[in-house]
Amino acid sequence: MPTERKSDPRPWGGFRVLREAKDFKVKEVMVAPGRRLSLQYHRRRGEHWFVVRGQGVVTRGEEEIPVQPGAAVDLPAGTPHRVHNTGDELLVFIEVQRGDYFGEDDIKRLADDFGRADAPRAKKKTGHPSLR
Repeated sequence: MPTERKSDPRPWGGFRVLREAKDFKVKEVMVAPGRRLSLQYHRRRGEHWFVVRGQGVVTRGEEEIPVQPGAAVDLPAGTPHRVHNTGDELLVFIEVQRGDYFGEDDIKRLADDFGRADAPRAKKKTGHPSLR
């Protein structure tokens, strides 16, 4: 019998890790009604999302993909993505990560409803001061 793992709360809902190995990680992700994840990408992993409950819209690059139970979306490494729960019940999906690194520090947030977006890097000043 599998052991119950503790949920890791987030402002948009939460997740729990179901299984980890050196080359993959599996999570159950729960998004509260009306909430959405950061617009983000990962450098070292791709993800596959399989929706099991609720409804929403997945942003993948420039695409907006409506999802409901049974829908699956692939998110290649480097592709900006997010999900928005557009329903009135919990949106639940299984996330399968594949790559060579699965740490939470491989998240590059481009936009976030909760003030967690990564600050843009300051441009280096180069050349003579009169040319800046």
